[in-house]
Amino acid sequence: MPKIVDHNERKERIAEAAWRIVRREGLDSVTVRRVADEMGMSLGSVRHYFNTHNELLAFCIELLSLRVNQRIQNLPFTGELRADMELVIWELMPLDEERLGESEIWLAFAGRAASDASIRAISIAVHEELYAAFKGMMERLKNRQTRSSIDVEYEARRLHALVDGLVVHCVTVPGKSGREELLMSIVTRHLDSLFDSGVQA
Repeated sequence: MPKIVDHNERKERIAEAAWRIVRREGLDSVTVRRVADEMGMSLGSVRHYFNTHNELLAFCIELLSLRVNQRIQNLPFTGELRADMELVIWELMPLDEERLGESEIWLAFAGRAASDASIRAISIAVHEELYAAFKGMMERLKNRQTRSSIDVEYEARRLHALVDGLVVHCVTVPGKSGREELLMSIVTRHLDSLFDSGVQA
């Protein structure tokens, strides 16, 4: 009886092989042939799923975004705004090997976005999705303040920039001792500046 192939699973395994190459050798080393070699597959087998190099790269970044989103959706949210915001922010930070790898891969693709229109379109879409999530947090925060003075758009973009900047620092300046404690301290102090005694969260 012929073996049943799960085509979606196979595409994900191919993307994971590409991710490994990105982390070891950089994005420029990712080719359909190189990924086939990484998996021990024939070039034709990989081309069955991805006809072009651009198709492979686009799927790689889309899958990365999908997996992060799925993890966030499955977080144990409590309905307490401050705690839920922290859960989302920590999930985006490279605080373990899986999230560090995701951050390294994402930054590699972000660098390519400047010269690759298809990657740029995906990068912008993910950027806007994350901004929308932060904006939603700020809108909830404003609605719970007794003094509704918060500038939702400004604070959403400020938090977005803070999170992005911390991720970049972690990836580009690795190995700093106490990194996790420093990250948590920076984020905590920022949230403290937003949550004051007038907030009922």
